[in-house]
Amino acid sequence: MKLRPGYERKCSSEACKLELKGTAMMQASSGPTHQIGNGDGLPSLSLPANCSPANGSSSSGDVAINVHSSNSENGTRLGPRHARPTIRFQNRPGHSHSNTNDAGGQDDSNNTDTREHGNSISEVLHVYQWLDKSFPYILIFSAKLIVQHLSGITVGIGLLTTFLYANKSIVNQVFLRDKCSKLQCIWLLVFLFGCSLLLYYTFSSQALYYSLIFMNPTLGPLQFWDALWVVGITDFVVKFFFMGLKCLILLVPSIVMSHKCKGFWYMCVEEISQYYCTLVSTPVWFRYLIDYGAQTSGAEWHFGILLALLYLIIKLFVVFGQWKTSADVLRLFFTQPNYGVAATKRQCSEAGDICAICQAEFTKPTVLICQHIFCEECIALWFNREKTCPLCRTVISSHNYKWKDGATSLQLRLF
Repeated sequence: MKLRPGYERKCSSEACKLELKGTAMMQASSGPTHQIGNGDGLPSLSLPANCSPANGSSSSGDVAINVHSSNSENGTRLGPRHARPTIRFQNRPGHSHSNTNDAGGQDDSNNTDTREHGNSISEVLHVYQWLDKSFPYILIFSAKLIVQHLSGITVGIGLLTTFLYANKSIVNQVFLRDKCSKLQCIWLLVFLFGCSLLLYYTFSSQALYYSLIFMNPTLGPLQFWDALWVVGITDFVVKFFFMGLKCLILLVPSIVMSHKCKGFWYMCVEEISQYYCTLVSTPVWFRYLIDYGAQTSGAEWHFGILLALLYLIIKLFVVFGQWKTSADVLRLFFTQPNYGVAATKRQCSEAGDICAICQAEFTKPTVLICQHIFCEECIALWFNREKTCPLCRTVISSHNYKWKDGATSLQLRLF
């Protein structure tokens, strides 16, 4: 191989330096570049480079190529090992992949949902396993709790069954109207009075009847279960008392008081009962909150006073809210609006002189605004629960005639 003289190689090297330097200056503002150079002061070449991924994505990066060459002035050349370039890919800062594979995104979402579903099932299984292991202990402690409060549970079940029996019997007797059994009404009156008397006699040491007149029973410092016991007993006894009043109304002959008038009396009595039950529990809970604060001193005592005052404020809102409903019921009781007007003989003959409800001849026939005729007592009994005509379903009245059938609310006014 023919070698050139040294001065030619030197000039060629200097020309190469100038050319490479000019090229680097021209490409300084061209974005990502390839850098070629060595660490011995040799020129460094920066060339633009665009890196396009093989998978077709639009992301770009910087490519740095470092090529180390031998010293041209020494006249030696690098071997194949030293001529290998080192390539390093760098992503541009602030750029990310903008095109995401939709199928891959859906798979990730499905995998996330699957993991969440699996975690939920795992939590449920853990709870089930805990209950399965704890079930014998729960039975043991429940048995102990039932034995400790056996008398209270027994009394509660007895009061509930007594209420359900008396309430159903009174509703049935009201539905029978003139065919109601006077003996059954007397039995219900005696039964309710006897249950209340027996209850107060059994627990005479606690003086539970004091709560009926807004006084405190003799239970000493009230605990939560004691207060709940007193309020529950009082609520049932108040219901029994007003159910007894309904039995007395049933015993009044229809000649003295019509069935329509009795319905308004039942409604009024029930509204007064609910209002009284709302008020009668207030002294018991107020005393409980005060006693709770009185057991300690300082900040806890003031906290008990604050709770009692807050309870009274909430109770006042409840009482005033219920007063609106009670006022509407009292207005209906005193006005006793009619469902229609008296029908003429011609209208009765055109209707066949037969009531569609009782299938008998008209008794005090009343024609509604839809021109259908019924007996006054029959239609009054119908409107104890409904607001529309029995035949054409025309809305006759918008008034609330709840509790006119003699029923009593099962809702316990515990607070």
